[in-house]
Amino acid sequence: MDGTPLEREVRVDLVINDQAEVLIFHNKPFTRQISWIEYDLDTNKVSFIMNDGDSRNFGILVKEGMEKYLKNTYQILVVLMDDKTGEPVEGEYYPLIIHRA
Repeated sequence: MDGTPLEREVRVDLVINDQAEVLIFHNKPFTRQISWIEYDLDTNKVSFIMNDGDSRNFGILVKEGMEKYLKNTYQILVVLMDDKTGEPVEGEYYPLIIHRA
């Protein structure tokens, strides 16, 4: 899978918390550093842009009703979750760039 070792299955979830903050949870560490996150208004999908300029699309489709939160934010908290315990391991904020294709 893009950005992580091929033998691992990556699960990526986009959520809005009770404080209207946008978060992305993932269960495997990335092999490359994320530089920013892009939200494409035309495809309604979120992609990761890595520090080497490559785009990683994990098929994150923004569900109906979530668009307004993405349109009104400038950063997203990306959190690595422990597969076994379900607890957060680490998190970091990344800038969100909104565009049309």
